[in-house]
Amino acid sequence: MDELFESVLDELREGGESPDQASLYYLSNLDAGEMERVRDVWSDLSEESRLELVTQLVKMAEADFTLNFGAVFRIAMDDESAEVREVAIEGLWEDQDVRLVPQLASRLAKDESARVRAAAAKSLGRFILLGELEKIRPKPRRVAYEALVKAYQAGDEEPEVQRRALESLAYVCSETVIASIREAYGSPQEKLRVSAVFAMGRSADDRWSQQVKQELFSVNPEMRYEAARACGELQVSQAVAMLEELTEDTDTEVQEAAIWALGQIGGDRAREILERYYHGSDEALRSAAEAALEEFKFLHGDLEELFADPTEETFW
Repeated sequence: MDELFESVLDELREGGESPDQASLYYLSNLDAGEMERVRDVWSDLSEESRLELVTQLVKMAEADFTLNFGAVFRIAMDDESAEVREVAIEGLWEDQDVRLVPQLASRLAKDESARVRAAAAKSLGRFILLGELEKIRPKPRRVAYEALVKAYQAGDEEPEVQRRALESLAYVCSETVIASIREAYGSPQEKLRVSAVFAMGRSADDRWSQQVKQELFSVNPEMRYEAARACGELQVSQAVAMLEELTEDTDTEVQEAAIWALGQIGGDRAREILERYYHGSDEALRSAAEAALEEFKFLHGDLEELFADPTEETFW
């Protein structure tokens, strides 16, 4: 292992093309000493090489959950290139180490790049969720919360950063967050309104049911998508007929969001709609319906003959 790890470092030092994927596996699960060895090499790499490397590691980690390139991503978080910092933060999306919280909060408050600040705001959301579930101590949750509230409320902050901060705050049921969602929903900025609807769904607070329903037929497909998802997350049973209409939307992603939402909401009518798409000819919608039926089964109880022969007279 030591020799193979050193050979990867040698390849990096030599420059040129990034090491092949098989070699990059040896950058996973580094100990403290190995992390320092990578740090020593890091500053000698070109910006192009650093970006190529972190991008490849993110793709590998997404494809194989056993890989852990967190040590490399932590080094890259302090890179002089904003693009490298942004990709590194994205690479840490599943990392639950609370020591990341002050680093992410600092990036959110001080990084010169709005894209990096937005990535940090989004990344802090998982620590808010962990805090709400009482899986981490109160202090890191508080640090994350305060950093996000400050970013959202900053009058001179970029809208993209504000909307990601709001989305991360949505897990918290507090008057501050409720007021922020309401404020964002009333904003003239369409992107911020879309994030408000996203936050409504994530909040799991049925006070927003009416607002998300009324956005199902927005002229903006991004808004229709988020509204459909929010109806599913809030399990708005009164939206089933409207979601059925959206399964025929001109936007494929909206169609799939509506199908997903029906699986979350449940009920006989939702089941019938999903059955129809499961036996339909559109492969993408059939796949979406199959996944939604599995969710239906998990959330709402067993379904008899879930994958029955479609040529039979009855499905259920």
